[in-house]
Amino acid sequence: MAKKNPQPTTPPRERAFLVGVEIRGKKQLLGLEDSLAELALLADTAGVDVVGELSQKLDRPHTVTYIGPGKVEELIALAEETLADVVIFDDELSPRHQRELQKALGNTVRLIDRTALILDIFAQHAHTSEGMLQVELAQYEYNLPRLTRAWTHLERQAGGGGGRAGSTGGVGLRGPGETQLEVDKRAIRKRITHIKRELEKVEAHRTRYRAQRKRSRIPTVALVGYTNAGKSTLLNRIAKSEVFVADQLFATLDPTTRRVQLPGDDLALFTDTVGFIQKLPTALIAAFHATLEEIAEADLLLHIVDISHPNALNQFQAVQETLAEIDASHIPMITALNKADLLNNPENAREVLKDFPKSISISAVEGTGIKELLHLIREELFESYSPIHVRLPYKQGALISLFHELGQVERVEHERGGMVMLGRIPGRLLAQFAPWHAQPIEAREAPGGFEEDDVSEDE
Repeated sequence: MAKKNPQPTTPPRERAFLVGVEIRGKKQLLGLEDSLAELALLADTAGVDVVGELSQKLDRPHTVTYIGPGKVEELIALAEETLADVVIFDDELSPRHQRELQKALGNTVRLIDRTALILDIFAQHAHTSEGMLQVELAQYEYNLPRLTRAWTHLERQAGGGGGRAGSTGGVGLRGPGETQLEVDKRAIRKRITHIKRELEKVEAHRTRYRAQRKRSRIPTVALVGYTNAGKSTLLNRIAKSEVFVADQLFATLDPTTRRVQLPGDDLALFTDTVGFIQKLPTALIAAFHATLEEIAEADLLLHIVDISHPNALNQFQAVQETLAEIDASHIPMITALNKADLLNNPENAREVLKDFPKSISISAVEGTGIKELLHLIREELFESYSPIHVRLPYKQGALISLFHELGQVERVEHERGGMVMLGRIPGRLLAQFAPWHAQPIEAREAPGGFEEDDVSEDE
C-alpha cells in the first residue's frame, strides 16, 4: 500500500524577548508599558512569539550598551532561560549600541530594534513593485551604517607575523576582511542610487497622475490614521470595494484609490494610505516620499481614530506629528472616531468628540454614522469656504482662473509680475494655493513685491 505524502508542516515561530527603556525627561506619546504592548503586537504581526520582556528607566542611554551593564547581564540570563531566538529593543539603536549588545549576547541570539522590526513587517506586506522598492531602499539605508566586519576568519587564515596578508614593508594596506566590507558597502550604495532613480520615475508618474486628477476637478480625500484604526474597512464600506483587511498592524501598505459618490451626486476620490505609528522610522518616511505625497496633495484628510483603543488620543497626536513632518498639517481635516461599536457604551464616543477637531462617531463594520460622515465630507469639499489672501504670479494663470471660477473674489490688486487676490475659496483648494502664502484674511500682512523668480519671462 502506497504511503500518503506527508502534509507540509508550518515552521515553528521564532521566540522573542522584548526590551524597553524609558529615558527620564524625554517626550514619549506612550508610556513604557503601553509602548512595550505595542511592540508585542508588532512582533506578532511579524510572525514572532513574545516569551518575555525587560524594562529599565534611565536618565540617559548607556554610552556602550544602551541599557546598564547590570541589565545586560540580566538580559543574557533571561534570554537563555526563555530560549529566545531574538531580542527586540523598543527604540532604534545606534550602530555602536547594536554592535556591543550583539557581542554580549553572543551568536546564538539575534538582536534587532523597533525600526528593523517595522521594516521587516513592511517587507512582508509590500506587494507592488513601488512598495517593494521603497521598503528595499529603507532597509539598505538602515543597514548600511550597521555593516560589520564579518570576514575576520579570512584574516586569521592569512598568516601570522607582525603584519596582515598583503602588507609590504609595514605599509598599512587593508586586509581581506576589511576589503570585503568595503566591497559590500560600495555595492549597497550603488543599489541605493539605482533604487532612488527608479523611485524618481515613480514620483514623476504620480505627479502627472495628480495633475490629471486636478484637471478633472474631482477632489481627493486621503484616509490617514494610526495603523489598524480601520481605514481599509471604512474604504470598503463607502466605496463598496474589497480592499484587503486584517486585524493586525500594517495590514495595508500599498495605497489604494477608489471613486466614491457623495450625497447630491458629487464625486470624490478616496485614497487609503499606509498607517502611521509612534516612532515611525525616518528611513521609511524618506523612502515612502512619493506615496506620502498622496496625503500632502489631498484636498481633504479623513483621520480615522480607533476610539475603542485606550491610547486613542495619543495615537491621534502621533498621526498629527507625522502629518506635520510631511508638510500636510495645513490640509482641512475631518476626524472619524471609528469602532464605536466596540465600546461598552457607544454613547461614550459622543463625550470625547470635543477632544477631536471636526469629528464624528462611526462604526465602519456596522455602518453606523457613515451616512452622516459622507454628508460632512461633501459639506467640507463643496460647501465650506475659507477666507484667503494670496499673491499669485501672472504665470499661475490656472490658479487665477480657478479662484475666479470656484471662489468668491472680493478684491484684486495688480502688482509687477502678479496680483494680490482676496476673497473666499472652497476649503479643499487651500493646499493648491499654499505655495503662494495663502492665509486667512484676518492674519494677512501688507502685500509686498513678487520674487524675481515669480515673474514670467514675457512680462
